[in-house]
Amino acid sequence: MLKPYNELVELDVMPHCDFREAKDDKGKTIQVPYLNWAMCKRLLHENGAQKVYFEPCIASNGSSLFMADRVFTDNKGNTNSCYEVRVRITIDDLTFEAQFPLMNGSNPVKDNSLTQQRLWNAQTRAFVKGVAMMTGLGFNLWITEEQNNSKEQEEDLSTHNIFAIQKRVQEEYTKLIKKRMTTGEIAQRLEMTEDEVKYFFTLFDQIDRFEKKLIAI
Repeated sequence: MLKPYNELVELDVMPHCDFREAKDDKGKTIQVPYLNWAMCKRLLHENGAQKVYFEPCIASNGSSLFMADRVFTDNKGNTNSCYEVRVRITIDDLTFEAQFPLMNGSNPVKDNSLTQQRLWNAQTRAFVKGVAMMTGLGFNLWITEEQNNSKEQEEDLSTHNIFAIQKRVQEEYTKLIKKRMTTGEIAQRLEMTEDEVKYFFTLFDQIDRFEKKLIAI
Protein backbone atom coordinates (compact mmCIF):
# COMPACT_ATOMS: atom_id res chain seq x y z
CA MET A 1 0.00 0.00 0.00
CA LEU A 2 1.25 3.48 -0.91
CA LYS A 3 2.39 5.57 2.02
CA PRO A 4 0.06 8.45 3.05
CA TYR A 5 0.38 12.02 1.76
CA ASN A 6 1.88 13.42 4.97
CA GLU A 7 4.77 10.96 4.68
CA LEU A 8 5.41 11.26 0.95
CA VAL A 9 5.40 15.07 1.01
CA GLU A 10 8.30 14.95 3.46
CA LEU A 11 10.33 12.59 1.27
CA ASP A 12 13.48 14.33 -0.04
CA VAL A 13 13.43 13.78 -3.82
CA MET A 14 16.36 16.09 -4.58
CA PRO A 15 18.92 13.23 -4.74
CA HIS A 16 16.76 11.71 -7.51
CA CYS A 17 16.32 14.89 -9.57
CA ASP A 18 17.74 15.93 -12.92
CA PHE A 19 18.39 19.57 -13.78
CA ARG A 20 17.35 21.89 -16.59
CA GLU A 21 18.58 25.36 -17.48
CA ALA A 22 16.30 28.33 -16.81
CA LYS A 23 16.54 32.10 -16.23
CA ASP A 24 16.02 33.77 -12.88
CA ASP A 25 14.23 37.13 -12.46
CA LYS A 26 17.50 38.92 -13.30
CA GLY A 27 18.06 36.97 -16.51
CA LYS A 28 20.86 34.85 -15.05
CA THR A 29 21.07 31.21 -16.14
CA ILE A 30 20.30 28.83 -13.28
CA GLN A 31 19.90 25.07 -12.87
CA VAL A 32 16.37 24.04 -11.86
CA PRO A 33 15.76 20.57 -10.38
CA TYR A 34 12.97 18.38 -11.73
CA LEU A 35 11.81 14.83 -11.14
CA ASN A 36 11.57 12.84 -14.37
CA TRP A 37 8.57 10.58 -14.89
CA ALA A 38 10.50 7.29 -14.71
CA MET A 39 12.09 8.17 -11.37
CA CYS A 40 8.70 9.37 -10.12
CA LYS A 41 7.19 5.98 -10.97
CA ARG A 42 10.11 4.16 -9.34
CA LEU A 43 9.79 6.15 -6.11
CA LEU A 44 6.07 5.43 -5.94
CA HIS A 45 6.80 1.69 -6.17
CA GLU A 46 9.56 1.99 -3.56
CA ASN A 47 7.07 3.64 -1.23
CA GLY A 48 4.37 1.02 -1.44
CA ALA A 49 2.54 1.35 -4.78
CA GLN A 50 1.97 -1.90 -6.68
CA LYS A 51 0.55 -0.47 -9.91
CA VAL A 52 1.61 2.86 -11.45
CA TYR A 53 1.04 4.10 -15.01
CA PHE A 54 -0.39 6.98 -17.03
CA GLU A 55 -2.02 7.25 -20.43
CA PRO A 56 -2.95 10.27 -22.58
CA CYS A 57 -6.53 11.48 -22.64
CA ILE A 58 -7.96 11.88 -26.12
CA ALA A 59 -9.79 15.00 -27.34
CA SER A 60 -13.01 14.86 -29.36
CA ASN A 61 -11.01 15.14 -32.58
CA GLY A 62 -9.08 11.95 -31.77
CA SER A 63 -5.85 13.77 -30.81
CA SER A 64 -4.07 13.77 -27.46
CA LEU A 65 -3.43 17.49 -28.00
CA PHE A 66 -6.06 19.82 -26.57
CA MET A 67 -6.26 23.40 -27.85
CA ALA A 68 -8.34 26.57 -27.62
CA ASP A 69 -11.02 27.40 -30.19
CA ARG A 70 -9.13 30.49 -31.34
CA VAL A 71 -5.60 31.19 -32.54
CA PHE A 72 -3.38 33.69 -30.74
CA THR A 73 -0.73 35.65 -32.66
CA ASP A 74 2.27 37.42 -31.12
CA ASN A 75 3.89 40.63 -32.36
CA LYS A 76 6.20 38.62 -34.64
CA GLY A 77 3.35 36.84 -36.38
CA ASN A 78 3.91 33.50 -34.63
CA THR A 79 0.68 31.71 -33.73
CA ASN A 80 -0.44 29.24 -31.10
CA SER A 81 -3.72 27.82 -29.86
CA CYS A 82 -2.89 27.50 -26.15
CA TYR A 83 -1.99 23.83 -26.42
CA GLU A 84 -2.50 21.52 -23.45
CA VAL A 85 -2.39 17.83 -22.66
CA ARG A 86 -4.28 15.67 -20.18
CA VAL A 87 -3.24 12.32 -18.76
CA ARG A 88 -5.12 9.70 -16.79
CA ILE A 89 -3.01 8.46 -13.90
CA THR A 90 -3.51 5.16 -12.12
CA ILE A 91 -1.86 4.34 -8.79
CA ASP A 92 -3.27 1.08 -7.46
CA ASP A 93 -7.02 1.72 -6.89
CA LEU A 94 -6.66 5.50 -7.38
CA THR A 95 -7.38 6.94 -10.86
CA PHE A 96 -7.40 10.65 -11.67
CA GLU A 97 -6.60 13.11 -14.46
CA ALA A 98 -4.00 15.88 -14.66
CA GLN A 99 -3.61 18.66 -17.19
CA PHE A 100 -0.51 20.57 -18.30
CA PRO A 101 0.24 23.26 -20.94
CA LEU A 102 2.84 22.87 -23.68
CA MET A 103 5.58 25.28 -22.65
CA ASN A 104 8.96 26.34 -24.01
CA GLY A 105 10.59 27.23 -20.71
CA SER A 106 8.33 29.99 -19.38
CA ASN A 107 6.93 30.73 -22.87
CA PRO A 108 4.02 29.03 -24.66
CA VAL A 109 4.85 26.66 -27.51
CA LYS A 110 4.03 28.27 -30.86
CA ASP A 111 2.82 26.54 -34.04
CA ASN A 112 6.25 26.80 -35.61
CA SER A 113 7.91 24.95 -32.73
CA LEU A 114 5.30 22.30 -31.94
CA THR A 115 6.88 18.83 -31.92
CA GLN A 116 6.02 15.33 -30.71
CA GLN A 117 8.85 15.60 -28.19
CA ARG A 118 7.28 18.68 -26.61
CA LEU A 119 3.95 16.90 -26.54
CA TRP A 120 5.54 13.96 -24.72
CA ASN A 121 7.40 16.27 -22.33
CA ALA A 122 4.13 17.96 -21.38
CA GLN A 123 2.45 14.60 -20.80
CA THR A 124 5.22 13.43 -18.50
CA ARG A 125 5.16 16.75 -16.64
CA ALA A 126 1.41 16.36 -16.21
CA PHE A 127 2.03 12.91 -14.72
CA VAL A 128 4.67 14.13 -12.26
CA LYS A 129 2.65 17.17 -11.22
CA GLY A 130 -0.53 15.12 -10.85
CA VAL A 131 1.33 12.64 -8.64
CA ALA A 132 2.68 15.51 -6.51
CA MET A 133 -0.78 17.01 -6.02
CA MET A 134 -2.52 13.73 -5.17
CA THR A 135 0.16 11.85 -3.25
CA GLY A 136 2.59 14.53 -2.00
CA LEU A 137 5.60 12.93 -3.72
CA GLY A 138 7.82 15.76 -5.01
CA PHE A 139 5.29 18.42 -4.08
CA ASN A 140 7.91 20.77 -2.62
CA LEU A 141 9.59 21.01 -6.02
CA TRP A 142 6.40 22.49 -7.42
CA ILE A 143 6.14 25.02 -4.60
CA THR A 144 9.56 26.39 -5.65
CA GLU A 145 8.62 26.38 -9.34
CA GLU A 146 5.35 28.21 -8.77
CA GLN A 147 7.17 30.85 -6.73
CA ASN A 148 9.66 31.34 -9.55
CA ASN A 149 6.90 31.46 -12.16
CA SER A 150 5.05 34.16 -10.27
CA LYS A 151 8.10 36.40 -10.62
CA GLU A 152 8.18 35.81 -14.37
CA GLN A 153 4.56 36.77 -15.03
CA GLU A 154 3.98 39.58 -17.50
CA GLU A 155 4.16 42.97 -15.83
CA ASP A 156 0.95 44.87 -15.18
CA LEU A 157 1.18 47.89 -17.51
CA SER A 158 -1.36 49.77 -15.41
CA THR A 159 1.29 50.17 -12.71
CA HIS A 160 3.80 51.82 -15.05
CA ASN A 161 4.32 55.56 -14.79
CA ILE A 162 5.63 57.53 -17.73
CA PHE A 163 6.99 60.18 -15.38
CA ALA A 164 9.36 57.60 -13.90
CA ILE A 165 10.90 57.33 -17.36
CA GLN A 166 10.98 61.12 -17.58
CA LYS A 167 12.85 61.23 -14.29
CA ARG A 168 15.47 58.74 -15.55
CA VAL A 169 15.98 60.75 -18.72
CA GLN A 170 16.35 63.98 -16.78
CA GLU A 171 18.85 62.37 -14.43
CA GLU A 172 20.98 61.19 -17.35
CA TYR A 173 20.79 64.64 -18.92
CA THR A 174 21.78 66.25 -15.62
CA LYS A 175 24.82 63.98 -15.34
CA LEU A 176 26.08 65.31 -18.68
CA ILE A 177 25.50 68.91 -17.58
CA LYS A 178 27.50 68.21 -14.40
CA LYS A 179 30.31 67.00 -16.63
CA ARG A 180 30.29 70.57 -17.97
CA MET A 181 28.84 69.65 -21.34
CA THR A 182 26.75 72.43 -22.88
CA THR A 183 23.24 71.85 -24.23
CA GLY A 184 24.67 72.40 -27.69
CA GLU A 185 27.34 69.74 -27.18
CA ILE A 186 24.79 67.25 -25.89
CA ALA A 187 22.52 67.88 -28.87
CA GLN A 188 25.46 67.45 -31.24
CA ARG A 189 26.38 64.10 -29.66
CA LEU A 190 22.76 63.02 -30.05
CA GLU A 191 22.83 64.18 -33.67
CA MET A 192 19.93 66.53 -32.97
CA THR A 193 19.30 70.23 -32.72
CA GLU A 194 18.81 71.83 -29.31
CA ASP A 195 15.13 72.39 -30.13
CA GLU A 196 14.69 68.70 -30.93
CA VAL A 197 16.17 67.73 -27.56
CA LYS A 198 13.86 70.14 -25.75
CA TYR A 199 10.90 68.73 -27.69
CA PHE A 200 11.58 65.21 -26.37
CA PHE A 201 11.28 66.47 -22.81
CA THR A 202 7.80 67.83 -23.57
CA LEU A 203 6.60 64.49 -24.97
CA PHE A 204 6.10 62.99 -21.53
CA ASP A 205 3.41 65.52 -20.63
CA GLN A 206 1.81 65.14 -24.06
CA ILE A 207 1.63 61.35 -23.79
CA ASP A 208 0.18 61.61 -20.28
CA ARG A 209 -2.56 63.95 -21.50
CA PHE A 210 -3.21 61.69 -24.51
CA GLU A 211 -3.66 58.61 -22.29
CA LYS A 212 -6.07 60.45 -20.00
CA LYS A 213 -8.18 61.52 -22.99
CA LEU A 214 -8.27 57.94 -24.27
CA ILE A 215 -9.46 56.66 -20.90
CA ALA A 216 -12.16 59.36 -20.76
CA ILE A 217 -13.71 58.31 -24.10
